Amino acid sequence: QVQLVESGGGLVQAGGSLRLSCAASGGIFSSYAMAWYRQAPGKVRELVADITIGGSPNYQDSVKDRFIITRDNAKKTVYLQMNDLKPEDAAVYYCTIIGTYSWGQGTQVTVSS
Repeated sequence: QVQLVESGGGLVQAGGSLRLSCAASGGIFSSYAMAWYRQAPGKVRELVADITIGGSPNYQDSVKDRFIITRDNAKKTVYLQMNDLKPEDAAVYYCTIIGTYSWGQGTQVTVSS
């Protein structure tokens, strides 16, 4: 059973940056495609970015050119660098192994205007 633990959320002013981390324990991390989702109050959970086993990223249009997803297989960690944050980016951010029901507990991102 793979466990995922997110960290790095917090309160930031609009235009600021945060770096989220998702550390995995158990399993073979290098064999997993990973993704970051977010869920704002009253809204459905949405895909923010994903990264293939080979490290190729894909982004939701609203975060392109602002967010960067990367992975470090040696550290079994996937990152989400978030730049130029906007109030609409505020949400709980979750990481997941694509194609599984493995989710972390989430980390809160709050953006003040």
